[in-house]
Amino acid sequence: MKEQKPQNYPLKVDCVWQNSSLLGEGPVWAQNQRVLYWLDIKNNRVFCFHVDSGKKESQNVESLISCLALGRNGGLVAATTDGVGYFDFATGKVAIKNSFTTEPANNRPNDGKCDPWGNLWLGSMDDGESKATGNLYRIAGDGSMEQILNGVVICNGLGWSPDGTTFYFTDSVNRQILAFDHDPHGEPLQNRRVFAQIDQEHGYPDGLAVDIEGGVWSAHWDGWRVTRYTPSGGVDRIIKMPVPRPTSCAFGGDDLMDLYITSASIGLDKQQLAQAPLSGSLFCHRPGIAGLRVGDYSG
Repeated sequence: MKEQKPQNYPLKVDCVWQNSSLLGEGPVWAQNQRVLYWLDIKNNRVFCFHVDSGKKESQNVESLISCLALGRNGGLVAATTDGVGYFDFATGKVAIKNSFTTEPANNRPNDGKCDPWGNLWLGSMDDGESKATGNLYRIAGDGSMEQILNGVVICNGLGWSPDGTTFYFTDSVNRQILAFDHDPHGEPLQNRRVFAQIDQEHGYPDGLAVDIEGGVWSAHWDGWRVTRYTPSGGVDRIIKMPVPRPTSCAFGGDDLMDLYITSASIGLDKQQLAQAPLSGSLFCHRPGIAGLRVGDYSG
């Protein structure tokens, strides 16, 4: 669906962690710790933001980590260039459980998220961002991997509707958010359709989050915005960002009423960075709508 004129809302965005991360990504809220984890993919760093105290921690990691998820039995699950495993923030090490043996040499993992049934869905991409070699996998708790989609340049933001019957998937290069009928117990994805087509002037859709009303919040790389789409695909709200490259978003806080937004500084020249000095920082917005709780990995 083409973009429509959204309703007008007073939208305030706060910078909660001023940072110059190259490719800030992958925000994940850990309720039991009351912290938000996020990444700088290109600098091999993981960040931990303690929302109550404002304390900020970071950790170097041995290899690229593209996304994080919560484990059902505690801990953090990380997708790395070596595979998927549990991540120890204190040491920066990942204990690999699943290796990627079928991925092309030019590919790397990208965005991922757990579904309500405990499976980790993980996309890959061509690191040169030009070849359609990306794949989408569903990784079960027992470690078995199933290829769900292929032939994508950049597999990006994903999520599920509140009732779990619709799956959203971002095809960034084609500026599309796709929707599928989702069946966790049968053929996982059917009835592929375009949920939202993003105009060129509004950038590329990147990471996304879903709220309890079924609204889809999408960060627009090179669009200076985060957009909320209604369940029917219409544009409802636009958060105007102080940075051109917001990358992803996730709901957090006790009531899941805080929308955290990551951003990137990679590829921006001196003039662009002077215009947007907060590029690479972490932001927060209170939309007045609670987020949908994200699933935990059952492995």
